[in-house]
Amino acid sequence: MNKRIFFLLTALLVVTLASACAPVSPATTAPAATTAPPAATTAPPEPTAATSAGATNLQLLGWSASDVENETLKQVIADFNTAHPQYNASFEASPNYDQSLQTALAGGAPPDVFYVDSLKFPDLIKNDVLAVPPDGIQNPDDFYPSLRAAFTANGTFYCPPKDFSTLALIYNKSMFEKAGVEVPTTWDELKAAAEKLTDASAGTYGLSLSADAARWLAFLYQAGGVVVGPDGKMNIDTPEAKAALDYYTGLLVDGSAVTPDKVDSGWNGEAFGKAKVAMVVEGNWIVPYLKNDFPDVDFGIAELPAGPAGKATMAFTVCYGVPKNAAHPEASWTLVNSLTDEAGMKKWTDLGLAMPTRKSLREGWVKEFPELTVFLDGADYSHPWQFAPGFTVVTDAINKGIQEIAAGQATSESVLKTVQSAGQDVLGQ
Repeated sequence: MNKRIFFLLTALLVVTLASACAPVSPATTAPAATTAPPAATTAPPEPTAATSAGATNLQLLGWSASDVENETLKQVIADFNTAHPQYNASFEASPNYDQSLQTALAGGAPPDVFYVDSLKFPDLIKNDVLAVPPDGIQNPDDFYPSLRAAFTANGTFYCPPKDFSTLALIYNKSMFEKAGVEVPTTWDELKAAAEKLTDASAGTYGLSLSADAARWLAFLYQAGGVVVGPDGKMNIDTPEAKAALDYYTGLLVDGSAVTPDKVDSGWNGEAFGKAKVAMVVEGNWIVPYLKNDFPDVDFGIAELPAGPAGKATMAFTVCYGVPKNAAHPEASWTLVNSLTDEAGMKKWTDLGLAMPTRKSLREGWVKEFPELTVFLDGADYSHPWQFAPGFTVVTDAINKGIQEIAAGQATSESVLKTVQSAGQDVLGQ
């Protein structure tokens, strides 16, 4: 087996095992921009495309999402086949994506195009798996800079982001009105609102917070902290990080916030839909979920409250990657470019489940989905969900640390030292 492929498979296996053992539900880990809980009620279109005799077969491999997302992408692929009769592209939505990709790579027959999560992009670059676009990415300056940067390495923009999601504050309008609470815009206001909205005797709480690095890191950046410093060294054991960790876990310790399992829920969205909590920190994937499963809940969307250093949120994004040893590289890039040019991206993001990564589509998308503007605005002050290869052990240490602090088994000082040490090991410091 090729040595690079061996190392890649090992890295992906570690990520897969770590995810399987994670204490939070899949809906709260936010591994990808379009990952969502149950499907929306929108009726998916039926793919209709004629296959030309002798056409080159192309496989797009991705993970399984909601039915409406999967079927919509299949229709976009069908439209591609109609416009390019020399190709017969298909989308395979794998429920075990990492394993499927490992098997394909190990067998020497990788998919022609595949999903690349921003968190795993550095691992793929390290192992030299991704092809360099022979003619560059089409109209690269049209992508939001932070999203373009997520898939750029050594000055090369490897793969265009297909969509993205950010975090915002989702709040129950009825519960806010009943308690006489205004939408919080600062940490102090968020804490005060959570306390006022909590009635433990009635089993309702101000906020549902996951023990999840993908959520806590937004607070870290709001406090002015970083994970890795400008010098490339681990730098999370700082006063700013302590302030963020104390604040986040303090809400859990004082009882104004709970983890979703404490209110018999699998993830934050379910806890919110059941009106067990008045607020959650979630991405735009929660909107179709609530409209489908909890249509009577009157909710609003606001920016995450600003911290001591200002506003910050997280951005989760996925690109379409082409393997370096693609069987039909020209055809693969034709498919990628078709999916991510303005017309192709508009077809995909017009569903409203994910947001366009091209700035030129912003105005039309906001007009179509004005209630989701807050999420799109987050692109201007977001931080990518992305770190160095092998960083899963660090995010796992953060998740575990939040749980331990909330349970009174650790302090923020001890957790940050553990996380700092784990990061230094990964970075080889």
